[in-house]
Amino acid sequence: MRLAAIFFLTVSAVSAAVRLPAIISDGMVLQRDKPGRIWGWAEPAEAVTVQFRGQSISTQADELGRWSVFIAPSAAGGPFDLIVRGANQVKIANVLVGEVWIASGQSNMVWSVQQSRDAASEIAAANFPKIRFFQVENTVSQVPLLDLRGVWQETSPATAGRFSGVGYFFARHLHQMLNVPIAIIQTAWGGTPAESWISGPSLASDPALISVYADWARITEAYPAASLRYQMDLNKWERSYEGRKPAPAPGPNHPHMPSGLYNAMIEPLTPYAIRGAIWYQGETNAGKSRAWVYRRLFPALIEDWRRAWGQGDFPFLFVQLANFTAPDAQYPELREAQAMTLSLRNTGMAVTIDIGESKDIHPKNKQGVGDRLALAARSIAYGESNLVYSGPMFQEAVPEGDSLRVYFSSTGSGLEAKGGVLKGFAIAGADRKFVSAQARIDGGTVLVSSPSVAKPAYVRYAWADDPEVSLYNKEGLPASPFRSDDWSQPRRFR
Repeated sequence: MRLAAIFFLTVSAVSAAVRLPAIISDGMVLQRDKPGRIWGWAEPAEAVTVQFRGQSISTQADELGRWSVFIAPSAAGGPFDLIVRGANQVKIANVLVGEVWIASGQSNMVWSVQQSRDAASEIAAANFPKIRFFQVENTVSQVPLLDLRGVWQETSPATAGRFSGVGYFFARHLHQMLNVPIAIIQTAWGGTPAESWISGPSLASDPALISVYADWARITEAYPAASLRYQMDLNKWERSYEGRKPAPAPGPNHPHMPSGLYNAMIEPLTPYAIRGAIWYQGETNAGKSRAWVYRRLFPALIEDWRRAWGQGDFPFLFVQLANFTAPDAQYPELREAQAMTLSLRNTGMAVTIDIGESKDIHPKNKQGVGDRLALAARSIAYGESNLVYSGPMFQEAVPEGDSLRVYFSSTGSGLEAKGGVLKGFAIAGADRKFVSAQARIDGGTVLVSSPSVAKPAYVRYAWADDPEVSLYNKEGLPASPFRSDDWSQPRRFR
């Protein structure tokens, strides 16, 4: 066992009293229809009994003071009390059983209800005592931790404003459709890269991800000088308070540290039964050359979390980056990497290319994001097999005379040109020079052509940071940006 973990448990056991992790506390929501693990610490060899909904399960703490039991799966309901008895007794009150989702990522997942569109009316209407949030306190660690900080809160006008907008609107949609309690465990941190949210062993196991450690090594090597510059800039700023306050230099215990957020904000949650995860992240990984690494990094993160929870291929739903004018970044390539991740089982993607804001990396329409994620959840997690939850997804482009016929999946009840005319398409011939193209819907396909390309071979749609989009299915869901070429891909990622 890791030294840090041994120290943590030894200190806990000295107190003798039965103790539970922060996630197991008043107002908690347990995942319905799955065995629920209840765990904690006590005196070594101390007898511990857990009682819940008529069940009584006993165990004994091991030599390090650790204990855990599994309560049998149960249907949605509550509130209930959960009792833990050892040398002392701990009562966990107001416990619900329902659906539990992890909500993670960077600032667009953190972005609160009070920062979202129609904030005042949304907060005033947020009377949902059976939607619960557990907001994990931001922490970085060089080693995996056993516990974290946070409290469970019911959703009300007094609390909802501080919750993740995406998480809340996702939960509200599901709560209204399923009529069961919904829990969101919000563990997210603005401006953080994906490599901070994956475990060290998984990150180190893929040679293609070695660049992550190389990048961090350069950052830590430069830290002493960068830290000195930061202190000088801060001192100067404090004398005048003009301009933006300088940001600390990245270095030890910075949230960009590889695996640092996984260790502190994910690992302690992994014993807790969940239905799935929603994820909104990628902006920090969209820098030039980094977007390509995301092709390996993001699927590795999903598989890493699934191994850690030990619940099989649980649903993992994510947001494709919205439209935004992003200087010195590769948003199209990052979106492409996200779409490629759909090759993993039980994944779903909410396309948001039409609800971003050109000049604001934090679009306020979090209702649309949450609802689109919830549509994916209803199909992937809850079995609504006939539900259309995705917009058109590119399949192939076939030459047809002086045109290309583009085929799609997820066309729903048919393709539609929002605004009446298809825009955002470009084609190229063997010379690889893309030009704007004319496009029209033909049944379930799109025909694309241009007078300046006699023999088109390649097509792109919405291939820009902040593209003009027009292609939808009749269910109102936008097509994901795509390209049929791969010319600019580094050879090792082809």
